[in-house]
Amino acid sequence: MASEQGMSGIDVKAMTSELAGKLPLWIDKVYQFDSRTLGIRLNGENKARYQMIVESGRRAHLVKDMPEPPKNPPQFAMLLRKYISGGKVLAIRQHGLERILIFDIGKGNLTYRLIIELFDEGNVVLTSEDYTIIKPLRHHRFKDREIVPKAIYTLGLCDPTSSREMMTSLIKNDDRDLVRSLAIGCMLGGTYAEYICQKAGLDKTLPASSADPETIFTAVQELFFQVVHAPKPGIFEKHCEPIDIWDKNEVQYFLTFSEALEAFYPLTKAERKTADAKSKLTKEERILKYQKSAVKKFDEKIEKTEAVVAAIYENYAFVSTVISSLDLASKTLSWQEMEKLLRNKESPDAKKIVAFYPEEAAVEIDIGKNVKIFVHEGIEQNAGRYYDVIKKFRRKKEGALKAMKTTLPKKKEQRRDFIPMKKLWYHRFRWFVTSDGIVVLGGRDASQNEELVKKYMGGQDLFVHADVHGASVVIVKGKTERMDEVAQFAASYSGAYRSGHFSADVYSALPSQVSKTPESGEFISRGSFIVRGERTWYRNVPLAVGIGLMLEPHAAVIGGPPVAIQRKTKAYVELKPGQFEPNDVAKKVLRILKQKVSEEEEKALKGILNTDHVAAFVPPGGSDIVGHHEG
Repeated sequence: MASEQGMSGIDVKAMTSELAGKLPLWIDKVYQFDSRTLGIRLNGENKARYQMIVESGRRAHLVKDMPEPPKNPPQFAMLLRKYISGGKVLAIRQHGLERILIFDIGKGNLTYRLIIELFDEGNVVLTSEDYTIIKPLRHHRFKDREIVPKAIYTLGLCDPTSSREMMTSLIKNDDRDLVRSLAIGCMLGGTYAEYICQKAGLDKTLPASSADPETIFTAVQELFFQVVHAPKPGIFEKHCEPIDIWDKNEVQYFLTFSEALEAFYPLTKAERKTADAKSKLTKEERILKYQKSAVKKFDEKIEKTEAVVAAIYENYAFVSTVISSLDLASKTLSWQEMEKLLRNKESPDAKKIVAFYPEEAAVEIDIGKNVKIFVHEGIEQNAGRYYDVIKKFRRKKEGALKAMKTTLPKKKEQRRDFIPMKKLWYHRFRWFVTSDGIVVLGGRDASQNEELVKKYMGGQDLFVHADVHGASVVIVKGKTERMDEVAQFAASYSGAYRSGHFSADVYSALPSQVSKTPESGEFISRGSFIVRGERTWYRNVPLAVGIGLMLEPHAAVIGGPPVAIQRKTKAYVELKPGQFEPNDVAKKVLRILKQKVSEEEEKALKGILNTDHVAAFVPPGGSDIVGHHEG
């Protein structure tokens, strides 16, 4: 845990994971504010910008604002700019659990290492690839090592937490009690050492040599997994932690560990000077600024996770093969044997498997995005994990937006910049998102009906169909409480709408009930299916489709059941079966939606608000516009 004195080894592990998750990065500029504090500006992909503060011997994390740099940069800052500005960060890593953060930086044909020491007095050391010191922030000569130019920078020889064998060797040969062995020998520190004892169900005063190393190693790896893959950063009384292990009440949670550390640590002299020079914000303005930043980060998380889901479905066949092959292999081979076997293969598919997680029965695959896949779960269950993440951040964003409305009166916007919705894998089908956040897909024709069932319907989904000839196959990608919306979607994109009916019966069935195999003597046309067994019926479902303009978080024309889109849109139009042809209806709807925005907004939405985007949601057959509403 981080105290005012500095960060722990676990904190450095959490920060290493957070920073590595932003790779690739490039070094922009390096600043030096005082004898122990540096600032590093980093550039990421898609014009991302990051600022990192390094207080040697104490802390290293991202910040929203850096101190004002001195007019005349100190010599060490100038040297770092010469060697690493413009360089690409190849890796960010920690040595074992030591309080050392290492940046591997490539520039031209050379590789440099920037080593940030957060223990004792601390230091920042620039070395060559072979760890020959080029220049340290401060020169030191110790009994067993020298931190001076041309000396070799040495790291610890072993990491007791790196393997079962190393852990066993430490525990069995340690004459201290268990908690001290973990705190000092494993470098966990007192708090996490006690937590591991509790998690393993062992008395902390037990002699270390009599404890079961396997149980302890498992508990330590579970802790590491939580720190890296399930962080829950917060400020707990007088310390700051990347995870919540004690489940206390008095906790202030943050989206990232960097944000928690920035709020936790007192300002340095340089930071105070900069803060005083700026115009002071009121408390409400500071809160609103943080809330806006949080909403932006939620949007980034949602977009990043949606990209992962898209990558899974775009590589459906490969991901399915990985799951089935490794699931089958794990029945006869150990994970170590499987990893060794695949590492020795030269095939392109084998090389796409970039990491193994035996304790989770999972692998990480490179499919344009690095995606963790659990091999004992189907592709839909794997995608479902990421959908759950998307839903979680949508709920957080909704809460932040509600809070913002009560913080300050809304100011009139002079100009609006709209972010177009990114095209997702399912947008080529009919689609909408239910009020509780579940994606629902429908086929536009027989070919897409066939594709949805054969390729995209998983065991956890639901098959829905209107009880009429010529209807879209509808697939519900997850569990929803809004089956009324799903049923209306299925009924409205069916032959019932084309025939001018105002209601239709709809049924749902499990994927296991859906088959392409007809009874003897029967024939099944393309896009049609046999559904066997008991169905769930939705009777007399009213036909209606809403088409509206969504502006936040991304700008797009969306459609679906009116109740599902009304809260997401600035304005929407409701259609029911009628007399006007689809092309005419699309033009009428577009005209109405354009009337709901200002001239300046209409110009900004030129690539979004057009006939093609509206026509994609118009049902088959004739329609009447029965109303238009503000969302």
